[in-house]
Parts: sequence; structure tokens; C-alpha cells
Amino acid sequence: MGFGGGGGGFVSRFVVPQGWGRGGGVVGMGDRPREIEDDVAISLTLAVLPEVTVHCFHVETESLPDLDGPPTPWLDLVGVGAETKPQFVVLIDPMSEGMNDFLSGLDYAYPGLPKVGGLSNGGLFCNGRFHKAGAVGVALSGNVVLDPIVAQGCRPVGNPFWVTESERNVILQMRAEGDNDGKASPLEQLRSVVEDLPDEVQELARQAMFVGVAQNAFKTALEPGDFLVRNLLGFDPRVGALAIGDRIRQGQRIQFHLRDASAAADELEMLVERYRDQEKGTQPKGALMFSCLGRGESLYGEADFDSGIVAEYFPVPMGGFFCNGEIGPVGDNTFMHGYTVVFAMFRPLR
Repeated sequence: MGFGGGGGGFVSRFVVPQGWGRGGGVVGMGDRPREIEDDVAISLTLAVLPEVTVHCFHVETESLPDLDGPPTPWLDLVGVGAETKPQFVVLIDPMSEGMNDFLSGLDYAYPGLPKVGGLSNGGLFCNGRFHKAGAVGVALSGNVVLDPIVAQGCRPVGNPFWVTESERNVILQMRAEGDNDGKASPLEQLRSVVEDLPDEVQELARQAMFVGVAQNAFKTALEPGDFLVRNLLGFDPRVGALAIGDRIRQGQRIQFHLRDASAAADELEMLVERYRDQEKGTQPKGALMFSCLGRGESLYGEADFDSGIVAEYFPVPMGGFFCNGEIGPVGDNTFMHGYTVVFAMFRPLR
């Protein structure tokens, strides 16, 4: 996977070579978007972007500037000034170190600007050169808007909780909103949430329960899309603590989430409808799709499901691939996700 410089409109097509090894999956166009999984295929996406500056770059993620220093070294590393308001598509080798620091650095140097992409095995290409490690990206500036749609495949259950005591990625104490006592342990409160679910949902909860961490500390009514979803790694029955797949701080709000095919489909459709109803000024001309290997036909039992939902609302050329991890924003920050599909919707600014 990689990038090259070039110069309105998108075209996405499949090329099917003979004698190549099978891959996780690619996304491209025939008469409609197609997701070719566990088969031989190459997806090629071309775009003509008038009044758009395209800057491609490669970064060694093992040696990055200090996140506590000024942003200038990060700007020099990427090679694009923040005043141009660049929008990013990024691909990262999954075996490289410093992936999360690299994404944090992009947010630090280019705050509030969208970054999307995914982890890609097998090497990276940038401006005609092959790289075995690190990250490659393209920064787009000018008459272009990149609108991310990030669907994490979950639905919230129960009520939100406030974290009142934590250590690194372990929740030691939490209380339900409106409960000033909060003496029950996090494990006891999780059990209470599961017991209140319908009988047919409780078995799913025992197998596919996750934790959503709210990204807006001031929003009163939380909705799907307001949470960064992380794995529920386990619990300590002695003290009733819960461990999740990310750092958690005192004062953050969490809500338990369930993941299944129905939740994933409903969430994506809700997010696409919300995007359709926004006042954007211009309409999308093309899209890129970065999907988790755990979605697709193995999740839904049918092919072309996620791409098909977006195509119903926006029948535009679409390309992409299935990833080992997906990159996209939640709130004001960019994260590495799992079980997620990220769409980058491209439209002209003017």
C-alpha cells in the first residue's frame, strides 16, 4: 500500500493478477462497491484534485520528536506547514514501534485536522520508494475536505458511570451518574448491567462486552460516536476492579458497550444518516474505506455490507482495504481502533 503525488474526481477499479498470494481483503468498484476478502485482487484508486496540493511523506516511527517540546520538529518531519490546514491519509506498518506516539504527534502539530488510515502488512510505498517499516502518508491542502466516518461496531448498554479511582488501565472505583454513594465495585456494577439486559442479550454480553470512554467531558447527553471503544481485558475478583485496553483517568465517563453484527450495522447507518443530514455546502465525490479484518463477511454473513450501506446514501467511487488496525478520530483526537470501519469522504471545499 502506498501513495504517489498526482493531480477532479475519483476512480476506483479492481485489477486481478494471476499467481499472487491471498490477502485479507481490498475494496474497489465494479458497477458498485465490492469488498474482495481472502482472495487475489488489487484495488487501485486514482483521483484528479484541482486546486489541491498533494504532499507525500515517509516517517520512521521508532525515532520521533518529543511530544513535550515545540511542534516545529513534527512539522519538519512531515514537511507541511500547519497554516495550509492539511488533511491526512496515513498507512502504518503494524510491526513498527511508536505508532500511537506518531498519531499523537500529528494531532499535536496539526490539531483539529482529520487523520484517517490503517495498518498495512507487506511494506509501504511512497513516491516510488519501498519502505519496510514506519508510516507513509499523504497530506492534502487546498480545495478539498476530508470528512471521517468512524463506526466502531458497538451499541451502549446500561447507564454511564464516572470513574472515581483508577490506576493506569485499571478502574478501581466508579459510580453511576446520579449516585453519590457508589460503594459497589466496578465488577458488581458490571454484573448489575448484565442482569438488567434481556435474557437473549445476556449471553452476548458475556462474550462481547466492551468499554466506551467518553471523549467529551462536558457533553451532557452522550450518544453513539461520543465514545472511544476499548476491550474489557479482565477483572480482579478480590477487589472488583476492571482492566480495559487503554489508560483511564479519574473523572472520565464510561459506558459498557456490546458488539455484534446488528449493532455494527445500526451504528454505521446512523452515522451515515447523520453525515448526510449535515450542512456541508458540497457533496462527496469519492471515498476511501479502511475496515477491520474482523468485519466483512465473517461478521455479517454477506459480502459488501459496510461499503453497501455508504453507497446507498453516497453512490461515489470507493477504494480501500482491510486492516490490522484502523486509524480515525473520535472527538478531537486520533486513535488506533479495532473491529472498526473508517470511511474518508472526499468533497471539494468550494
